[in-house]
Amino acid sequence: ATTSAPSSGAAVVRRAAPRRKIVVRQTLGEIGSEVFCVRFSPDGQYLAVGSGDGTVRIYIVQTGRLVHTMTDVSSSFPVSTIRWRPPGDRVKNVIVTGNAEGVVQHWHATQGKSLFRFVEEDNQILALDYRPDGTRFGTVGKDRKVRIYDDATKTHIQTLFGGDGTVTAGHSNRVFALKFHPTNPNCLITGGWDMTLQVWDLRVDHSVRSIYGPHICGDALDIHEDQILTGSWRTQDALQLWDFGSGRLLENIAWSRESIVNTDPCLLYAAQFSRDPQAEFILAGGSGANQARLFERSTFQVVDMVTLPKAVFCADFSVDGTSFAVAGADQSVRICEIKTGK
Repeated sequence: ATTSAPSSGAAVVRRAAPRRKIVVRQTLGEIGSEVFCVRFSPDGQYLAVGSGDGTVRIYIVQTGRLVHTMTDVSSSFPVSTIRWRPPGDRVKNVIVTGNAEGVVQHWHATQGKSLFRFVEEDNQILALDYRPDGTRFGTVGKDRKVRIYDDATKTHIQTLFGGDGTVTAGHSNRVFALKFHPTNPNCLITGGWDMTLQVWDLRVDHSVRSIYGPHICGDALDIHEDQILTGSWRTQDALQLWDFGSGRLLENIAWSRESIVNTDPCLLYAAQFSRDPQAEFILAGGSGANQARLFERSTFQVVDMVTLPKAVFCADFSVDGTSFAVAGADQSVRICEIKTGK
């Protein structure tokens, strides 16, 4: 609510903040397999969708039209992660995907063709991310190692593994999330099954700090300025904010503030800040309640929610923060808008 400045003897006028709600604008169905990852293009025109049958689909966001279906003829394992290469001076509309057989592949999304492919032997790629400048990308997965690649040459240039032997130990189980720091090009954070976040520095080959607590089972790790957002696959304290500098827990964000005894908990697979400069919203979703909920970051209040027939596995905000996509076990993708008004 907003308050006008009172003059002498004048009443204070309070204007209620306009109510915001989620409107499902489009449902992209007939995918035929569970959806494990969704990602908007940097310009917001396209949505890339990765599914359990090993297929990558590219949709036009405005119309929902499917423009390309891309499949690796040598591997039909599930596509577990997708990222668009950050915009720059190079070819636009390039995505990189990782799958459960260790295949990392670059695709030209708007031409529908494979550009480059390699395999991490004896690994399952569970997450990847680009450095904000687009010159490097990293992968993580089953073998707990962080591999860094040069995007121009597609060469493997560095492996980060373990700890320093005294303060940090690295990961002890599968790693499901990786996120480069938005402003520090040498820093990235990972999280997974072992209840830790590991902070890595590219200037050394091991973890330099760890934060104990989050049990991450999907793309449920994000950073805005010096706040870390985590979504854990558990019934209590699932959505949390951490201070990057100190590793201190800042907030347990309540999934529901309603006094309803039988409200189903939501075990989170996905969590993300909105991508507008202020990161106005937080989006999170998972199984149990099979919901995606939108929160105001300033108050941690629930704005609205979307309930799916089955579990939510993935979610992504558009670049301007006015819409998002959610998908999961029901083999469909919902593109939702955040509307203001009645």
